[in-house]
Amino acid sequence: MNADDKRNSEVAALKAETEDQSELLLEASPSTSAKRRRSTAAATAAMEGEGVVASTSASASPSNKRTRRIRCCPQDSVLRTLFGSPLAFLSNSARGGNKKQVRRSRSTRKSIVMASGGVADGSKVGFIGLGIMGKAMAINLQKAGYKVVVWNRTSSKCDELVKLGATAADTPAKVVSECDVTVVMLADPAACVQVALGEGGIESAISPGKSIVDMSTVDAATSSKIHDAIKAKGGRFLEAPVSGSKKPAEDGQLVILGAGDEDLYTYALPLFEVMGKKSVYLGSIGNGAKMKLVVNMMLGAMTCTFSEAIGLCEKSGLKRDEFFDVLGAGALQSPWYTIKGNAVNKELYKPDDVTFPMKHMQKDLRLALELGEEVKQSLTVAHETNELFKEAMAQGLEDCDLIAVHPVIMKK
Repeated sequence: MNADDKRNSEVAALKAETEDQSELLLEASPSTSAKRRRSTAAATAAMEGEGVVASTSASASPSNKRTRRIRCCPQDSVLRTLFGSPLAFLSNSARGGNKKQVRRSRSTRKSIVMASGGVADGSKVGFIGLGIMGKAMAINLQKAGYKVVVWNRTSSKCDELVKLGATAADTPAKVVSECDVTVVMLADPAACVQVALGEGGIESAISPGKSIVDMSTVDAATSSKIHDAIKAKGGRFLEAPVSGSKKPAEDGQLVILGAGDEDLYTYALPLFEVMGKKSVYLGSIGNGAKMKLVVNMMLGAMTCTFSEAIGLCEKSGLKRDEFFDVLGAGALQSPWYTIKGNAVNKELYKPDDVTFPMKHMQKDLRLALELGEEVKQSLTVAHETNELFKEAMAQGLEDCDLIAVHPVIMKK
């Protein structure tokens, strides 16, 4: 086996391990509401019927059986999110023992979530925002059999969905009026507020029974503002930002961070099963937004540190490929480094190569820094990372992939 084949094999093994970690059946918190415990019991019954429930040890009691869809406690929610994301570093042994892993088919997972009463197959589902992420997510819902009603500010972006059988609406309000549940995936807080609360927006079509699942990345204050407006008119609101970029969105492998209306979280699980590989419930409104900012803050810092490490290697007389091999063999192995290392090798810096726009990363860093100010947490590394991305954007790279920061760092 040559070096390239060996590396490809290692990457494939790492991806499989990360996927297995995200599929571990995780325990629901004791603080789960009575209604959610009943839903969990129904889902557990479905799992037992499919033969997919596993105890964590030979002596584990039925009450210790674990379900993959979890309510996270504060002390472990960050780690549980990271295990399913491109930042995953840790091996299975780091989780403490050889816990039995269970992989479920898409149809089996669907039957489990349907047991607790979720969005039915073939239902109308609204989708607002067809950017890099939103288009892929909406396509997956349409292909899964949902009747998707779409809207996008640039209407031509609806064309591909329409060709697949989706229906295009004239306004966000029209989408909401036609669908009981509507997914929103927009670029930033300003866009979310405008689409939700502006003329012809989401709020104007809200009535009791209407549900909004906002999967955009915004700050907690923006999420709370939209939540309050929707709730005031009798609607339900769940924030559910995602960890992952273009390829995971296309493959239905996102990590979904739910917070807010817990009943709506349970109801939306069938949709999450199509769009993601893992979803977590984080409690009060705003917690999903905060978690996403924490994770993306790390992602930005990792990207810049990776770039600096490449520069240090090369300027020290070391070979880039050898650095990648060493990195991939040690404790810092990560799908993110594999993906962005390939982008650096192929110089995939142009807007046509984008998987995560630099302007969105810098926006997330800015919001993370604001959160740090709010809670009095020093974020020195994040601050310096933000400055590097601002410098790159000042050079006209805002629409490029975030790895386009690499040539900027190399010139410093």
